[in-house]
Amino acid sequence: MTDPVSNVKTAINVNGRDYSLEHDVRLLLVDFIRSELGLTGTHVGCDTTQCGACTVHLNGEAVKSCTVLLAQLDGCEVKTIESLGKPGALHPMQLAFRENHGLQCGYCTPGMVMMACDILRREPKPDEATIRYNLEGNICRCTGYHNIVKSIQSAAGLNESKADST
Repeated sequence: MTDPVSNVKTAINVNGRDYSLEHDVRLLLVDFIRSELGLTGTHVGCDTTQCGACTVHLNGEAVKSCTVLLAQLDGCEVKTIESLGKPGALHPMQLAFRENHGLQCGYCTPGMVMMACDILRREPKPDEATIRYNLEGNICRCTGYHNIVKSIQSAAGLNESKADST
């Protein structure tokens, strides 16, 4: 006997745009963002909620989009990395990552930037230990985190950088 697929309706706002759709109840937020909306800045790194490459903001808080079913999000607001900055006008966190070399291969960077913005939303002037603790769920296999921490400190105005002027 086959398991019948159940469809549900969901109304959701992504990056300021409203969507109303009928979809498979099993559709993950990350798959909706990437496959249905074509917003490929949200990366899939592990499918097991360990790496954080898929981090987005859900109703203003960072979440790993590979762990959330779209059906759970009726009436919710989602912001992806594409919602930050514009070509030629980077978001202050993006600028801080660029100016402080907070990336190498770049695969984890969108999730790191989204988590970094959430860290500063919760703690505007975090110390290094707080930053490192809050980044625990976001894995970078390239940088060793030093410049990621430095980038977040710069965006918070805790060290000198060109990013501090924005």
